[in-house]
Amino acid sequence: MNKTEIINQIAEKADLTKKDSEKALNAFIETVTEALKSCNDVQLVGFGSFQVKQRAAREGRNPQTGKPLKIAAANVPSFKAGKTLKEAVN
Repeated sequence: MNKTEIINQIAEKADLTKKDSEKALNAFIETVTEALKSCNDVQLVGFGSFQVKQRAAREGRNPQTGKPLKIAAANVPSFKAGKTLKEAVN
């Protein structure tokens, strides 16, 4: 499912226009992104939580040449599904 399909589903289920649905989805994405940039977790009870995890620096290998290379440390966004979402999927 892509962004356009999600917007169409939101419009249909919430009885909104597609334009309003797109604004709502963009606002949600922007809000979550800003919270994660500030290293705050976003928890939606029953759905799941978004958080930032720190990945340590490590050494990898170039698959073509086999030469070692350094991979820098990074902050990585992650999502952990909530109980209700897990149960709905299974």
